[in-house]
Amino acid sequence: MIGIEFIFRLIGMVVFGTLAGYWGYTMGQPFGGQKEFYAAVMALVGALFGLVLTPFITTRPARWILSNLSKVSSQSLMAGLLGLVVGLLIAALLSFPLSLLPRPFGQILPFLAVVVFVYFGVMIFVLRQKEIFEIVPGRRHRGSSEGAEAADQTPASGRNILLDTSVIIDGRITDIARTGFLVGTLMIPRFVLNELQYIADSPDALRRQRGRRGMEVLSQLQKDTTVPVRISDIDVEGVREVDDKLVVLARQLRCPILTNDYNLNRVAELQGVAVLNVNELANAVKSVLLPGEVVTIDVIQEGRESGQGIAYLDDGTMVVVEDGKEFIGRRAGVVVTKVLQTAAGRMIFARIYQDNS
Repeated sequence: MIGIEFIFRLIGMVVFGTLAGYWGYTMGQPFGGQKEFYAAVMALVGALFGLVLTPFITTRPARWILSNLSKVSSQSLMAGLLGLVVGLLIAALLSFPLSLLPRPFGQILPFLAVVVFVYFGVMIFVLRQKEIFEIVPGRRHRGSSEGAEAADQTPASGRNILLDTSVIIDGRITDIARTGFLVGTLMIPRFVLNELQYIADSPDALRRQRGRRGMEVLSQLQKDTTVPVRISDIDVEGVREVDDKLVVLARQLRCPILTNDYNLNRVAELQGVAVLNVNELANAVKSVLLPGEVVTIDVIQEGRESGQGIAYLDDGTMVVVEDGKEFIGRRAGVVVTKVLQTAAGRMIFARIYQDNS
């Protein structure tokens, strides 16, 4: 773009210099011999004007338009185009009867009809794009064959997964990405990266440590995993909160959000956005023990109730051992008596196993 901008600067310098020189020559005609002087001065001023300001009326607006268009999904562009066509068709049908009205209404109302119906057509189609494209035949059940469905789920399909700040700081995303269960491109918007950097620069030592850990996790994601990671400059205008931006962006791109933030999870689900919650995944893959099963554990501390011992399975599940206090610091076999599922996770109750054989 630098070379193109330089070329446009030269073209603008020549064009504006020529026009300004001609104008100066015309202005100098009443002064006789001074017209060449006026032409030269105005040509220099016009050339300087063209050299400095040409990019602001040519390449800079074009670059701004292209940059904003790249942030809009193809579905939104298609919906806007359809809305534009529908608005123009309705305005064309109404322009003839409106033109028959007496002056000045016959000259003004057709133009206003075009502006109003085009505006409402584009806005309605963009705002309701999801419902509009869902009624297109074959859109919802596209690719009924198994091969087509598999191809649509491959990374080449362009599926994006938005990452929020909390899941990056959490760090488990690197292990999940290595397993290959995440299909698509992990996309980190620039505003998420800015929030992570803000946390890393916090005066609070704990927040600063969490932010720096998030930076390390992000660097590890880019280097070590097989899942593509992309940092995008895409942004959401008119929204300030990072979580709100993520939800709006996920709706626009029709992609899920990967998070472990409970509040963001609830807000996204209420707005119809798919959520991949790391905590739910961790609870889902924990080992399942049934009452009566015998396991060997290390009792590490005393429980709340008298005589209880506390142990943990390899996946972090807490085991409350009845009469396990005397086994603290030792390995013991226990038999599961009850499995309790709570909001915080799974809890297992057990007692010391007595081998009666």
